Amino acid sequence: MPDPATTPAQPEGATGVLVLGDGTVIWGKGFGAAGEAVGEVCFNTAMTGYQEVMTDPSYAAQIVTFTFPHIGNVGANAEDIESIVEGAVGCVVRQTVTPHSNFRAEQEFGEWLAAKGKIGLSGVDTRALTRRIRLAGAPNAVIAHHPKGKFDLAKLVKRAREWPGLEGMDLAPRVSREKQEQWGGGYWELGKGYGRASWDGKPHVVAIDYGSKDNIFRNLARAGARVTVVPAKTSLAEIEALKPDGVFLSNGPGDPAATGEYAVPTIRALLERDVPIFGICLGHQMLGLAAGARTSKMHQGHRGANHPVKRLADGVVEITSMNHGFAVDNTALPEGVEETHVSLFDGSNCGISLRGKQAFGVQYHPEASPGPQDSFYLFEKFVGMLG
Repeated sequence: MPDPATTPAQPEGATGVLVLGDGTVIWGKGFGAAGEAVGEVCFNTAMTGYQEVMTDPSYAAQIVTFTFPHIGNVGANAEDIESIVEGAVGCVVRQTVTPHSNFRAEQEFGEWLAAKGKIGLSGVDTRALTRRIRLAGAPNAVIAHHPKGKFDLAKLVKRAREWPGLEGMDLAPRVSREKQEQWGGGYWELGKGYGRASWDGKPHVVAIDYGSKDNIFRNLARAGARVTVVPAKTSLAEIEALKPDGVFLSNGPGDPAATGEYAVPTIRALLERDVPIFGICLGHQMLGLAAGARTSKMHQGHRGANHPVKRLADGVVEITSMNHGFAVDNTALPEGVEETHVSLFDGSNCGISLRGKQAFGVQYHPEASPGPQDSFYLFEKFVGMLG
């Protein structure tokens, strides 16, 4: 429970709080939705794209600390969301959110958060919180907002301590589509929005949705595929009935080993049938597990839009977008699994390919395009395999 001798007194006007599992209490001003939510606290270093971050299903059960101080100043709009399903449960920011200043804005960020049921906390020393995460790892916490500043700190600490954490947690069913969908969305253009994808005569990709970002499917369509999206627990027989030319494994939240309990047998069967496979983020980890590799939880994870990744085949460095707290262990890759990309921040694995198979995956998010086009070749490579 919080120690009254060390817990900072609630400042006047504090309407929000972040309570860590070790009893640490961080006060601020709440915005967005009122209420409380539990999750793992992580940090994201991107300077733009906060709306995409908050709607990325890979952030399910997480509270995002933004290191860039001015979050919310370009408002929110209907075009910049990545998914309509659960994303981050809340966010922590440095500066008070100002009125928006962007011609594309349709709503203030705080209003948008409230409509989505997500909690915001401003006025926090996000540099100090980020340093804490870097040194001690990502903590479990409860973020809470009450317009009148009424909080039961003991109850909040208890909830944070009792939350089991992401390790061992399968979150894919919470954020996956519930039924099969023919993807028809095209690429975005300023002033025109999203176009419609053409299906005629194009190779067919079945995309398994573990918590996908819609922009991935737009890029697959842009590269020349027609896409059918299916739920995370779709059976091998159901996938084969769709007659795919290739199978895509999407990003998603949670512990890959837990999701792999039902995903890996299906992927192994597809590999045995020599079906071309491409995986991103969690999908990359699923492919690694199916090939016999291991995954493990990272100390702080990688989250941002400025991560340099080295392509080992030719030494080219790609500037990438990342969002993952687990990684494929590149210290013990099994025979037949080739490492193709590594992080220049810490040397962790960022890509694999399977020898003798048309199967590869990357840990980062090529569809997010921070390069901006450094990694689009991956979609072209995959679609090019499909004939």
